[in-house]
Amino acid sequence: MKRTMSRRTTLVSGAALAAALGVTAVATTASAQPGNPPGQSRSGKPTQQQIAGLFDQWNKALATGDSKKVTALYAPDAVLLPTVSPKIRTNHDEIADYFDEFLAKKPVGKKIETIVEVLDRNTAIDTGLYRFTLTDKTGKRVDVDARYTYVYEKIDGKWLIINHHSSVLPAAS
Repeated sequence: MKRTMSRRTTLVSGAALAAALGVTAVATTASAQPGNPPGQSRSGKPTQQQIAGLFDQWNKALATGDSKKVTALYAPDAVLLPTVSPKIRTNHDEIADYFDEFLAKKPVGKKIETIVEVLDRNTAIDTGLYRFTLTDKTGKRVDVDARYTYVYEKIDGKWLIINHHSSVLPAAS
């Protein structure tokens, strides 16, 4: 499936604008109905649970310590705005480079709060808060709370991350 940049730009710009304005998306996808394939509603859209579960797949890939397995979950031209790096990553080589360093910290992620919006059969957004437990070279563990947005697109039958933003959660004022 060939994607157009205008669709991606519109989707990502809309998500960024909503986040900047503090707008909370309310997902409207119905749950799976009897007779429908697992993970799909009657409309053929994925369920909120299916999209939320993509994080578990990503987190399991992190646990392997293999940056290639993590990177395989991203579209070839995905954009990654990573939690602990100032550099924007825009292709698999750059994304793998980030994860090579990040995986050395043995990250274990856990969602704290999630909001899923299913846009259509092939596009969804999962946004919220998560906590990573990281381990340094001395074995000291530290928790890092962050906010996240994953924009997913179903490409050739597989859900891939097309845009991933993660940033350290600011201290409450």
